[in-house]
Amino acid sequence: MRTILITGAAGTLGQRLSAAFQNSGDKVVGIDRESRGAAGLVEADLSRWSEAWASAFLGCDVVVHLAADPLPSAPWSSLQPFNIDLTLNVFEAAARAKARRLIFASSNWVMAGYRPATGPITTDAAPFPINGYGATKLMGERAGRFFSDTRGLSVICLRIGMAERPGGTRPGPETPQGLWGQQMWLSDRDMLQGFVKAVEAPADLRFAVVNLMSANEGMRWDIEATRQAIGYVPQDSHPTYSSASIELQERLVCSTLESSAQQLALVSSGPF
Repeated sequence: MRTILITGAAGTLGQRLSAAFQNSGDKVVGIDRESRGAAGLVEADLSRWSEAWASAFLGCDVVVHLAADPLPSAPWSSLQPFNIDLTLNVFEAAARAKARRLIFASSNWVMAGYRPATGPITTDAAPFPINGYGATKLMGERAGRFFSDTRGLSVICLRIGMAERPGGTRPGPETPQGLWGQQMWLSDRDMLQGFVKAVEAPADLRFAVVNLMSANEGMRWDIEATRQAIGYVPQDSHPTYSSASIELQERLVCSTLESSAQQLALVSSGPF
């Protein structure tokens, strides 16, 4: 029986994963700032180091790190403690406890700047975050590489697609981010499979960053590398729903992103 520690265990994804691992016979240790009605959780603020909560990591085989401020629009006043400080603390606690692997919930926002482009989005392309949230997820990935190289911790980073949707579990007109959001839709079944496959990946996989989306029509996200790295085989796919207003929105967003990138390049070319 494996012991799996999940940070952010009281959230929607945390509860789904806890149930999935427990149903498979694993022991789950859940940690969150607030239990929010979930039974048996350790309540702790992981953004502030404490030997008390760090002791919960002892004896854990795998750490699944979900805890973060999940809002793409989150300000740095929240991102710094909950997406940077907290993540570094979790990596340190996992390494001290000699966990064999840590699964880091990264995000598609690390590559959001490629939205106006064409061609596949692979994980070996240069990162292109467009907001602070995406930047903190990139920082988490690089922290994972550091802890893998220096502390012997196996780290797998999952760049999760559009996994939480209002109005149901299928993409459609209401899907956030329009066509872009629909094309990186991730079903509940595929999401759970991706995390389970990451936990069960071969021990000699020391570090990996992979995309985690369903096999959607017209998708640019490369998931073949995910299959090769962890054995992920998506079971679900969905065509995109489009309309004149959705296509207009997509053109406007892409135009704004291209303009912003050009302005940033101009500013960056200066002497300071």
